[in-house]
Amino acid sequence: MKFKFLLPFLFLSSFGSLQAQESLTFQKPPTEIMALADYQRPPTVRISTDKKWVLFSYRPTYKNLAELGVEETRLAGLRINAKASISSTETYFDALSLQSIDGKDLIKINLPENALISNIDFSPDSKKLAFTNTNENGVALFIYDIASRELKKITDYNLNAIVHSPFTWYTQPSSRGTTPSSDKLLISLVNPSTAQTDKKNSLATGPIISNADGTVSQLRTYQDLLKTPADEAEFQRLVTSNLVWVDLSGKTEPFKAADMYMGSSISPDGQYVMVTTLKKPFSYVVSLGSFPTETNVYDLKGNLIKKVNETALMEIMPKGFSSTRPGKRSMSWRSDKAATLSFVQALDGGDANKPAEFRDELFNWEAPFQAEPKSMMKIADRYAGVVWGNDDYALVYSQWYDTRNSKTYLLNPKTGSNKVIYDRNSQDVYSDPGSPYRDKNEFGTYSMYIKNGKSYWIGSGFTKEGEFPFIEEYDFKTGKKKRIYTAKESDMQERISSVVDIEKGDILVSLQSASQFPNYYAKNIKSGKQSAVTSIENPFKSLDGVHKEVLNYKRKDGVELSGTLYLPAGYDKNKKEKLPLLIWAYPREYKDKSTAGQSTANPKEFTFPSYGSFIYWVSRGYAVLDNAAFPIVGEGKQEPNDSFIPQLVANAEAAIDAVDQLGYIDRNKVAVGGHSYGAFMTAHLLSNSNLFAAGIARSGAYNRTLTPFGFQSEQRNFWDDPQLYMTMSPFMSAHKMKTPILLIHGAADNNPGTFTLQTERYFQALKNLGATARMVILPGESHGYAAKENIFHVLWEQDQFLEKYVKNRAATK
Repeated sequence: MKFKFLLPFLFLSSFGSLQAQESLTFQKPPTEIMALADYQRPPTVRISTDKKWVLFSYRPTYKNLAELGVEETRLAGLRINAKASISSTETYFDALSLQSIDGKDLIKINLPENALISNIDFSPDSKKLAFTNTNENGVALFIYDIASRELKKITDYNLNAIVHSPFTWYTQPSSRGTTPSSDKLLISLVNPSTAQTDKKNSLATGPIISNADGTVSQLRTYQDLLKTPADEAEFQRLVTSNLVWVDLSGKTEPFKAADMYMGSSISPDGQYVMVTTLKKPFSYVVSLGSFPTETNVYDLKGNLIKKVNETALMEIMPKGFSSTRPGKRSMSWRSDKAATLSFVQALDGGDANKPAEFRDELFNWEAPFQAEPKSMMKIADRYAGVVWGNDDYALVYSQWYDTRNSKTYLLNPKTGSNKVIYDRNSQDVYSDPGSPYRDKNEFGTYSMYIKNGKSYWIGSGFTKEGEFPFIEEYDFKTGKKKRIYTAKESDMQERISSVVDIEKGDILVSLQSASQFPNYYAKNIKSGKQSAVTSIENPFKSLDGVHKEVLNYKRKDGVELSGTLYLPAGYDKNKKEKLPLLIWAYPREYKDKSTAGQSTANPKEFTFPSYGSFIYWVSRGYAVLDNAAFPIVGEGKQEPNDSFIPQLVANAEAAIDAVDQLGYIDRNKVAVGGHSYGAFMTAHLLSNSNLFAAGIARSGAYNRTLTPFGFQSEQRNFWDDPQLYMTMSPFMSAHKMKTPILLIHGAADNNPGTFTLQTERYFQALKNLGATARMVILPGESHGYAAKENIFHVLWEQDQFLEKYVKNRAATK
């Protein structure tokens, strides 16, 4: 997008000027905050599939306004860099390096000049690394050969990465015990014969007409939708591509001619390719994911084997989060078989409101699909995924949102017999059994590791006493479980990254503390020996002296709460100087008090401050309660939102009381803040309590009548309960706002429901009703902020606001 406004900010001046608008250039926060905000982002770390290499991927800490200003096309819920044929919101890396797992070999990959790297993927044998590079003209495929240290550009800058993955490794199957190999890839190319449309000069041939046929539906609010026939033509042009095979020398072979390809996947045996194609009619009321599609299976030459699925345009959605689309869905290759498709089909038409003994049915369909699909099992609740193991064992998951129930079934794919092995509340983190360990099979795909009827489960290990990751052996034959490893209590927090060799007991773990950046270690769970794999430095050393602890406390109704408390470096807990307090939070809904009271807060977790919290301000002399628990509970037939505001206020009061009882704070100098639903929370707290001196609300939604078919975890629509929507709208209680509020929003918010208009209209109401408010609109920013100029200015705005209305509150009375 190109910016046409000279003044990037529009806000009510509450810092001294009497003008409603203020001409202000981008500002930077104070030195203490800049020392934390202006840092070099550590690399992301990835382990190769053969566990022999560590990939370090580096990206700039922030984008800049020039990057946000790239011309952007917004269609069908997408934001597109049309010139380069890739998402305009893509995150790029600018440096890559490889290190052998033993640390003996370090390789810096020489990338193209001004590299913009994405779509990074090891080859099936981990001997090569594929990635794309983007420039102003397009996207190109590069292959790096690890053994020869050679980087080769495989294609021109002509890949289409808008909706289809720009490349997929072709895996050549091998015999069991040997490594699958690959010498070619399936790529998605921009279709050169598609004429570019001229939207600006295209004339309408008639009005825009939409129809409703009387069917009840529950459609959320969406951004960036198609609006005109010209939009349709442009969208079709942009998403049309050709599918082509390319070998490692760059030689190409056509696979499928131009069409609107949405996705493709190769069967484990490498004999078939499943391709999903977008179809018309398009829609002006839903986004791309609800458009019609057709799925076909082809041989490697592009000859049709079988049409395996068709989906219709989905503009009608039954009410409820457990509702789904009718017909076949979740279609994918079964990972442990040569060429068998797995899919599920709703038995209730996808309508969770209809009574039904079984909701979904799981099928397998073996290539070449001449026989009918085989039913594997019927599921009482909604299907939530499957992990394939072998002919005897698979795990099938189900869920039901209204009750938050989750079940895990042990399925015998051969006979169809099944039984429930886990039946739990999906929000109960203390009872989480973990996930089964999966390893590469002879096809090069990942399936559940099973030996002698035993599987191995890796869990996070959250308990009341802390976080203790574990590995558990599960004997499918007897149903017995045996804990073979549990991380020990330590000053460092251990987390299990992956299993290298379960029989030998070799695993990869990460270790971290509040001041030590997470690094990887090779560990043997039998001997306990471990050795460092990475050594990434802490980029926030100025926080080393900061006090960090997890604070546990209770709400008046007995619900257990927690938050991570930070105190400034050098703070004397004996003298107990009264500090201003900042609370950052995000409300979450639960169906019972016990799970609402569970905590995953961890004092040993590395402190990674970002603009997304208040942690920076511990360097400015504030106490900070970060990620304060704000559960909203609706037990039985009650929904959480039936008592949203009273519970919100009770959470806030409990948090302030807990810190105040320690003697650390001046409770007259407390501010609250949040982003998105946390901003919505902040506005409610300021209008419905006198607990706070100020509040900061970023990118929120304040008028729920503008999201009439549900929001967040609310399934009822406005007409089901108009009063609920009115009560849940801070806009409706704007006349009660007596506390200073700072409203911040991205000018290009792409999140459904949090249109920038939400903040603009809320601010206008506050201004006209005499509230003290300041509005900052950030040019080019979406729901999350990315540009350095904007982020630094946000920190400056927040600091100025907090200094005036919180830290120095008494002086302003």
